Amino acid sequence: MIRSDLESALARDDSPSTRAAHLTLQVGADFVLLSEGHQAVSAQQLWDIWTFRHQTMLETGDTPRPGLAEAVGGLQAAGTSLVRLAKITSPQQRFVIFLTEDLTRCTACVG
Repeated sequence: MIRSDLESALARDDSPSTRAAHLTLQVGADFVLLSEGHQAVSAQQLWDIWTFRHQTMLETGDTPRPGLAEAVGGLQAAGTSLVRLAKITSPQQRFVIFLTEDLTRCTACVG
């Protein structure tokens, strides 16, 4: 995946976390497609994992990362669709991006 492809996928989503990830990427943040060379995974499976993380944070009084609740909703809405993961990192921020299997749209973003 090249930078402009990820920028295009992020530009199609209007959530606050996705907009922040897009801006961070545009100013030169590093990115990596985590699932490169691996098969995509079901959004339902990731929904189970991230819902558990979100609930645990709420139960323990930890502040969830920005966009986590919205990402859980996005993964739930994606159902059994296959998604791929990407990560954007800068010295100030880190984002986990959930992309459609074809890498053209952002399903959810945490960060």
